[in-house]
Amino acid sequence: MKVHTKQNEVVVALCDKELIGTVLDDGRAYMDLDTYRNFYVGKISTESEVREALKKFTSANFVGKKAVGIAISLGLVEKNDIKNINKVPYIQVYNI
Repeated sequence: MKVHTKQNEVVVALCDKELIGTVLDDGRAYMDLDTYRNFYVGKISTESEVREALKKFTSANFVGKKAVGIAISLGLVEKNDIKNINKVPYIQVYNI
């Protein structure tokens, strides 16, 4: 997990560690987790640490089964909201 803070914006980025360094492309959607690894690479975190980081987020990105599972378990999203690239789930959440 990596938390990006700029002025009043807090972006939480969470990605399953085994996906870092990969490129997801199914012809409809594309996600480069190699070039943009620094956006996601931070601290290996527990669900309680993620929950704490999400207390004041403005947006959050979840990539991978474990990461998206946390978003679902925290009630941030529902299963039918999840998108997939090459069977890898991802979701972006905004706190408005």
